[in-house]
Amino acid sequence: MLPAGPTRARRDPGHRIGGDAQTTRCAVPAVDCFHGHIVTASVIDVNPWEQLMEGIDLPFHPDLTIPSLTEVALPIPQPDPVDDVEAAAHSQVVQKLAGSVRAGMTVAVGAGSRGLVERVPLLRGAISGLRELGAQPFVVPAMGSHGGATAEGQRSMLESLGMTEAAIDCEIRATMETVEVARTADGMPLYLDRNAAGADRIMPVNRIKPHTCFKGPIESGLTKMAVVGFGKQPGAAQIHACGPVEMRNRLLNGIDALKKTGRLLGGVGSLESADGQVVNVRALTGEEVGSEAEITLTDDARDLVPPLPFDVIDVLIIEQGGKDISGTTMDPNVTGRFWVHGLADSESPRVSTIVLLGITEVSGGNVLGIGFADFIPASVAAGINWQKTYVNCFTAGPSGVRRSRMPMVLPTEDDCLKAALSMCGKAVDEPKNVVRIRSTLHLTKCWVSEPLLSQLPAGATVL
Repeated sequence: MLPAGPTRARRDPGHRIGGDAQTTRCAVPAVDCFHGHIVTASVIDVNPWEQLMEGIDLPFHPDLTIPSLTEVALPIPQPDPVDDVEAAAHSQVVQKLAGSVRAGMTVAVGAGSRGLVERVPLLRGAISGLRELGAQPFVVPAMGSHGGATAEGQRSMLESLGMTEAAIDCEIRATMETVEVARTADGMPLYLDRNAAGADRIMPVNRIKPHTCFKGPIESGLTKMAVVGFGKQPGAAQIHACGPVEMRNRLLNGIDALKKTGRLLGGVGSLESADGQVVNVRALTGEEVGSEAEITLTDDARDLVPPLPFDVIDVLIIEQGGKDISGTTMDPNVTGRFWVHGLADSESPRVSTIVLLGITEVSGGNVLGIGFADFIPASVAAGINWQKTYVNCFTAGPSGVRRSRMPMVLPTEDDCLKAALSMCGKAVDEPKNVVRIRSTLHLTKCWVSEPLLSQLPAGATVL
């Protein structure tokens, strides 16, 4: 059995964080909703952010308890993993791209900001394969506006994910300057990072998976990195500025226009299983990127990302979110919350409240998607970098609006859990469906409250 939340001590309500010793408090009347009488509440005469950091006291019902949870192993697709990712990437590049590479050709290899499994071996193998064919590769950060939309921020993000020049045995060239290289039939410009535009060819290396903002035959993967990631902030903004249908169309039109320039050498894509294994590595030619081959890989990837297997969840507790977990901090394909105008939420699971307990260090404070959460502890709020977050949300267009909103900020993790239990739509004495997961990435197990033990999916095992 696992308690629903760790027990971190509440801050002394008299403690101030970086405040003025002369700060005053004033007494105001407040209603104790559980006992029906007027009480005196202390209001701190400070700015609102300091008030959140100091701690908000909520009048929790005296009978409210955090339920114990039971660990459950979830049934997941488990295809055979790739034994040697680096060797597989090398072999695929040599086999598929031999007819497209000439000696001395310069190739800008795209590396992204996501937490791909075995991302360094995948990139090393792609680079060594190009070298065997006689090409001269270099790496560019192909991540749109991530990293705070600065060249140094993007280089740092690659390095924080282990993709240093020494680790990948290749030069990294970072810039946010872009060059227009083509236009779609309806006039949309296509941009490339200036360094990538100066190369003979570009080659994205990325995981293929379902997207978090739209649905289409091709979602996240090689096409998106080529059109959006390589296009830096302006390339990302013009795609994400649209609703989900237009976003899908612009992405497909964009890859067609880019392919016609002859700049796209091909790409290397990986598929990951729910238990965090690379189960497929495929190189695609320039013609195959954005075509039937990538559509097939996208369909395969959907089958590997199952949603939470419960129809109704009153409280979902997510221990960690982050940019290396999902571009939206928490993957809506798992939680069912998409929150984009024009894109329906999933029919299942239906989640009433979400508590987010932590953010990965590699995110650097970028929490696009923080709005998916309803409650966060002050420790999470204190780590938010609003410059990075708002630039990313702004670039995301309509999908960044609701996802950038601030959840309720409470002093401790236990306070967040109690607030979620109190506000999920169930009375204090009603049983509640509570699920706790490590993150929305590689979802192999969870912890559930007693009512859900009778609703486990076929193949689930109580641990």
